[in-house]
Amino acid sequence: MSHFVEMVNSPTNSKLVVQGNVSFALGVIHAGYHAADGYPGTPSTEVIDKALNYVQDRIKVGWSVNEAVAVSLAVGHAIAGSDVVVTMKIPGVFQAADAITTSAFYNAPAGALVIYAATDYVPSSTQHVIDARYFFASARIPVLEPRNHQEMYEIACSAADISRKFNTPVVVLASGILAHSEGLITTKAPRLVEPRKIPDNLNPWMLLPTIARENYNIATTERIPDVQKWYESSHLITEIDNGFDSGIDGEGDNASVDESSDKNSDEKKSWGIIVAGDCEIIVNEALAVLRQKPSILSISAVYPIPEDRIKKFAEKVSGKLFIIENGDKFLQEKISLLGLSVVGKDKFSTITQWTCASIINHLTKHLEIPYSPNQSKKLSLQPVKRPPIICPGCPYRGFALVVKKLKKKKKLYASFGDIGCSTLIYFLNGIDTVSCMGASDSMRQGFVISRPEMASKTISVIGDSCECHSGLDSTRNAVFRKVPGVKVILDNRTTAMTGGQPAPSSIQNLAGQNNYFNLLKAVEAENERTLKVDAFDMKQIEHELLSALELAEKGVYSTIIVEGPCIREVDRSKKALELEIDLEKCKKCGLCDVCSGIELNEDKIPKFTELCANCGSLSPICQQTCPFNAIVPIDHIIPEVDDKRIVKSISPQDVSIQDVSIEEKKDEVAIKEVRSVSMDKLPSSIRLAIRGVGGQGNLFFGKVLSKVAFKANYDQRNIVKGDTHGMAQLGGSVISTFSCGEVYSPILAPYTADVLVVMEASEVLRSEFLDLLKPQGTIILNNFKALPINVKREVYPLVEQIDKVLAEYKVIKVDANKIMVKLGDKYGKASNVLVLGILSTVSPFDLISEELWVNSLKEMPYKESINTANIRAFKKGRSFKES
Repeated sequence: MSHFVEMVNSPTNSKLVVQGNVSFALGVIHAGYHAADGYPGTPSTEVIDKALNYVQDRIKVGWSVNEAVAVSLAVGHAIAGSDVVVTMKIPGVFQAADAITTSAFYNAPAGALVIYAATDYVPSSTQHVIDARYFFASARIPVLEPRNHQEMYEIACSAADISRKFNTPVVVLASGILAHSEGLITTKAPRLVEPRKIPDNLNPWMLLPTIARENYNIATTERIPDVQKWYESSHLITEIDNGFDSGIDGEGDNASVDESSDKNSDEKKSWGIIVAGDCEIIVNEALAVLRQKPSILSISAVYPIPEDRIKKFAEKVSGKLFIIENGDKFLQEKISLLGLSVVGKDKFSTITQWTCASIINHLTKHLEIPYSPNQSKKLSLQPVKRPPIICPGCPYRGFALVVKKLKKKKKLYASFGDIGCSTLIYFLNGIDTVSCMGASDSMRQGFVISRPEMASKTISVIGDSCECHSGLDSTRNAVFRKVPGVKVILDNRTTAMTGGQPAPSSIQNLAGQNNYFNLLKAVEAENERTLKVDAFDMKQIEHELLSALELAEKGVYSTIIVEGPCIREVDRSKKALELEIDLEKCKKCGLCDVCSGIELNEDKIPKFTELCANCGSLSPICQQTCPFNAIVPIDHIIPEVDDKRIVKSISPQDVSIQDVSIEEKKDEVAIKEVRSVSMDKLPSSIRLAIRGVGGQGNLFFGKVLSKVAFKANYDQRNIVKGDTHGMAQLGGSVISTFSCGEVYSPILAPYTADVLVVMEASEVLRSEFLDLLKPQGTIILNNFKALPINVKREVYPLVEQIDKVLAEYKVIKVDANKIMVKLGDKYGKASNVLVLGILSTVSPFDLISEELWVNSLKEMPYKESINTANIRAFKKGRSFKES
């Protein structure tokens, strides 16, 4: 049984720590929805992929080929009387714009139609920081913004009720920060909703221009005013009295505050804040640092705006009234039109995602708040650059290296790229441009029409799922317009960037039904030259590319499908390292340094890292790049388990705590048991930030700490986790946060973290990371180096340089990876558990008994042998300070 099924079946009032997307999905099931559809788009993907996918006996669910199709399919569900949700990210909203805005002006009784659109205002996984509220408002569609993880769960029910009551689509505009972080929720009693009866006829769903205009008028003059009136007294708007103490935890905070000031005086109550969506938890975190308790109007019903509630609130505020919202200035502008004076973003502000630090700066700029922050550290020493990169063993690497080679030889001028994992080959010089999904060959076509001589000097690149999404239109256009050239489809048989969801090019759909769609035949049907090549045969790729470019000069349009399985979908047994370096043949040329699965040591001799995936037992790319045949096969034997050793000697891809493919597919469920810690013996809050490199098991810290926090009774207050998602691939820079107690946000305020954990040495130098640490806080520094591909070792900061930067801090240094290797863990994959053991001995984590830590490790969702090995590594960490 999956963890999500356990959540669905959990008793009413169960406390769970879950990801925001999973929280919303749980709310969908408990609210009685009948159907769900969508297209995978980070940061919305997990709603279906990690949750609803596992309860297909309760809800009709599937992935459609693109967002426009998904929305129209959902409209069909609603017409049939079913309550339905359709998921996407903001670029998907605009891909589906026609379908969304058309559905907005149906007004007949139907099932609920809810659009779940996850924003990414950072951005971390898309190019868009566009504020879609303007778009939805122009379509007269009500918009809700969940404020916290609990409301992520409850808002599914609210949205369905509004949709049914007012015969309108409803948008749940979820913050990407909430969608991908984890927080504490309490479940409610599930409900059953009967589908509406099918209407006598479907004429109400006819939108001739005259009908559409009439329905627009109705939506404007009736629907929106009625929704607005309902909002005014709804639970979606609250006035909050925070009731903060005089400080955080009553200990060494960064702020210098006048303790004698009266926090409850009229002067302190003279200013107020209007917050929208997840800004509520960010503002609360910032106010806790500032020790301020202003009046707060918190809104999740952002369109239509609750005008009366806002006016009444403003009347109570004699001083400055602030508006804090993510995105653009949507609410700020609408509130200003009410004749109210608010302090919001500046006219040309570029803030799209508020942080605790930016809110603190904003408030202290406009108010006389007694706050004196420590001076932010300006580091002259910089960490190594870690651009996001495709996974070790990715089938796209060979193609990218061929393109790089052809560019160097002046046989290729440019490569027009597309969205998805293929975007990441930019860092291998495999593509030069990116626009929106499906646009790569359209851009190439326009370029070639203007510059016909470049048909044989340019190519376009797209992934298989993107070709199925909208790229086929572009292929058809090239044939229709008779534009010669070369289009390359990188076919890894899945929607890889968002986690491996099925696409039409996959073997099966989400329901497990075999696919009949054939990508090769579909492209061939466009009647142009089509062929396929092996993604792990670089010579074949180069030959076919050169041939196609020669034909392009003669007016031929070719499509080359480069086939190879996504390494994340390959059986783990095929990822065991089967190669070694023949040192007698190696000339230290560095040509094999093309993957994070291999790196050059101090003597510029290549060595394989724990990330090597053996190219899925196909033709290793590093081996093909070596001109001296110095990368040779070895006999690879997995030894039997030896219970006396910390862990058996295993290949990098055997089951372990670092295996991201396992970690990301597991959702936390609260463990209910007798608690053995009294809250009065623990601090009111604990905060931690972890930096490292993708693949080091950062997520594991949060999973164990959540269990520990439950056992320590912190579920009586709050538990919040934040993790890097999106472009953070294996080998990329990642940050995770964990907080429990009187905490609010997965984004930490400056100078509030009790401990910083650094799993890769140079990551401690990342911008603003050291600024998170409290005065007298502790840094645990794992002296491990991970050198990005094509980065010279001399660029990496020296140990002495890092030590100098950290001279003023309390630092515990450890070579965790080396210790674990000596204990039999061949690749040091349990190094994070050893560091966790050290963490358990550092204040304030040392106030939690060893028993709770060990019991939490025992309950991790891995096989018993792994949990046993983890406990041994953890205890080795606990004894580290003594030794």
